[in-house]
Amino acid sequence: MMKISVMTVSFPLDGETLNELRALCEEATIHDYRVYETIMNIPLAGSFESKGFMVLAYDDDKDLLVGAASAIDLMGLYTYEWSLVVLPTYRKMGIGTALVEVLQAGLVERSAEGQLALVIDGSPYGHTFIENCSYTYSFSEATLETKAEPVELQDDVVIAAYAGEQAELVSIYSEAFGDLPEESVELIAFNTSKSGRKLWVAHKDGKVVGTVTTAEENEVQWVTALAVHPHYEGQGIGTALLLFTKNYASQIGAKHVMLDVEIENRKALSVYEKSGFMKAQQIDYYVKK
Repeated sequence: MMKISVMTVSFPLDGETLNELRALCEEATIHDYRVYETIMNIPLAGSFESKGFMVLAYDDDKDLLVGAASAIDLMGLYTYEWSLVVLPTYRKMGIGTALVEVLQAGLVERSAEGQLALVIDGSPYGHTFIENCSYTYSFSEATLETKAEPVELQDDVVIAAYAGEQAELVSIYSEAFGDLPEESVELIAFNTSKSGRKLWVAHKDGKVVGTVTTAEENEVQWVTALAVHPHYEGQGIGTALLLFTKNYASQIGAKHVMLDVEIENRKALSVYEKSGFMKAQQIDYYVKK
């Protein structure tokens, strides 16, 4: 009879475990035609700055990693995003259910105040499994991608690193995302203190008109928190910020620029597509019933 052992390991993971996880994700990716490495937080799991943990399932007889669940608190606000993957040959054996049970215990131990379960659109069994675990669909995000390349920037929009324009950005975040002032202050603090992240501010005619944050992940620059002042919408500010990120990424040697956007946000999708971004995959988010 097969013996499966399950254990919990906090970030950062050691190099050997990370290699086992990469091998697990690669085999599942080849089988499912879905990329699991990013959704499983492997690029972040080896960092001391990342707040999260993995639940690992091993076939003891073969000393083989056959399944894993990954949970991460990206913003440091005790809200965890998590996902899991099981080797194709070990599916439908109850390993996924065991991973979820141990992961839930880990969330309780870490005083999690919220959680989102992530499923790659089109992954075999993923949606049925998560719904059987008493989760319900909430929303979907598409991951868009473009090449990092030199771009001729607009003369009338000046984009520079954050230099204390907190009040203006709080106002823009409030209008764009509906954030409370304290939430915007926390976001600014996070994006200006976290290693590899840079907060950029766009000025036009001497006024703050927009903002974007870039986050480094290996050869990728991620774009997040893109927002334009409502009085300046339709003037190409969003496009200018996106072109700036492509140019900046090429200057520092990145290969790609990527971002996530809710698929229902047709307006944003249109801006991104006009700037050369194409859909790479879709992630569906579920909440606990």
